[in-house]
Amino acid sequence: MLVQKPKDILSANRLVFPGVGAFAAAMEVLNHNGMAEALCMYIEKDRPFLGICLGLQLLFESSEENGPVKGLGLVPGVVGRFDSSSGLRVPHIGWNAVQITKDSGILDDIEGQHVYFVHSYRVLSSDANKDWVSSTCNYGESFISSITRGNIHAVQFHPEKSGDIGLSILRRFLNTSSSKTKKLACGKASKLAKRVIACLDVRTNDKGDLVVTKGDQYDVREHRDRDEVRNLGKPVELAGQYYKDGADEVSFLNITGFRDFPLGDLPMLQVLRCTSENVFVPLTVGGGIRDFTDGNGRHYSSLEVASEYFRSGADKISIGSDAVFAAEEYIRTGVKTGKSSLEQISRVYGNQAVVVSIDPRRMYVRSPDDAEFKTVKVTTPGPLGEEYAWYQCTVNGGREGRPIGAYELAKAVEELGAGEILLNCIDCDGQGQGFDIDLIKLISEAVTIPVIASSGAGAVEHFSEVFKKTSASAALAAGIFHRKEVPILSVKEHLLREGIEVRT
Repeated sequence: MLVQKPKDILSANRLVFPGVGAFAAAMEVLNHNGMAEALCMYIEKDRPFLGICLGLQLLFESSEENGPVKGLGLVPGVVGRFDSSSGLRVPHIGWNAVQITKDSGILDDIEGQHVYFVHSYRVLSSDANKDWVSSTCNYGESFISSITRGNIHAVQFHPEKSGDIGLSILRRFLNTSSSKTKKLACGKASKLAKRVIACLDVRTNDKGDLVVTKGDQYDVREHRDRDEVRNLGKPVELAGQYYKDGADEVSFLNITGFRDFPLGDLPMLQVLRCTSENVFVPLTVGGGIRDFTDGNGRHYSSLEVASEYFRSGADKISIGSDAVFAAEEYIRTGVKTGKSSLEQISRVYGNQAVVVSIDPRRMYVRSPDDAEFKTVKVTTPGPLGEEYAWYQCTVNGGREGRPIGAYELAKAVEELGAGEILLNCIDCDGQGQGFDIDLIKLISEAVTIPVIASSGAGAVEHFSEVFKKTSASAALAAGIFHRKEVPILSVKEHLLREGIEVRT
């Protein structure tokens, strides 16, 4: 049963509180509808409770996020931001290991396993709260990853997005006689793992069916016989298979484009709902996230569009063209208006829920002085022997170049509230010759948020290359997985042999 009113909390036999979003916004809602008081009453009576992510943080005294903001005050401690001044990438996104500090019952078997975190704020252990702490995690510093006292449990990570490991935690909480819970194999997790992400470009084909496709430098048509859209499978089925194969995340990009009204795209929303019922790793979705006015003159903000995605099962949303326009305006004026889709969504859901997708192409020059944007000395010279290039950002699926470089865009969107960058490269897309190391190195060293390398993977060696030569936190591929040229398991086995930690 979903909680609708405070009395629903007080009448519950077991309560799961999966907090999503920003601390201040959540407390405002809880205080406004009377649920804060009901939650405190429920927990103080030591009734079965499981808080998740923000559901853990809200139990503490206060948070520095957009604050200070007062929390429920049930556990001593202040929620503070990770310190990125020494190069730590914030948000903390991905699969990390936890260290069990006391028996909690529900965390049996997770020692040595990776679980999924996505947050910018954390609570540190102290003398005042040490009796609550049941596990810690290390990310630049040791922070509280779970607390337990009596029937009260809360975790900073997301069990519902942590695969079989997370499902075992949920089963133990929901069924205290956990004899039916499968014993998990002993793991060797020790730190934050590099992520391998499967991407599904989804669009309507010429028959009106929603299919997974893949472009060659962003062109998704076969160019033979009837010039049809390349069909590589059904979205829900492929996502489910990639989950079973070990993908750390699944990303949907709706390249149909929502030309009219995004909330009217029921098939894509249904894809998200069906996928989230069977895929227990993070789901990202992008395409058409911007302000809209429908045919009846009703205006919908980008926040409303994103909220529908989240309600349908998305964990993160990806913004493309709209982020480019917002960055251009921010660079031009130096003013954060708070009105861009990027700013609106990150303010309510937290920057960890917002990915900015950058689609650049190489622009070769003979000297850095020949470009007004940040250049890089390229590994492979251009067609006329040029030794330098800048990366021009594009919009509308790569069809329109904009007067802004990838370096400048990345710096701007980080300031506007992006929590992660998905870095594509039009020149490498579909070529299978490897990621653009020059580009990824440039951007991953320019920002303090995680960067996902994309475009160009054609062999397992390309994944180890990008992790060894750049600061990328994750690598994404599409076509080689769809066509079964390179299995996800083969990628992970190769990375392990190369000494790169991954989730197994």
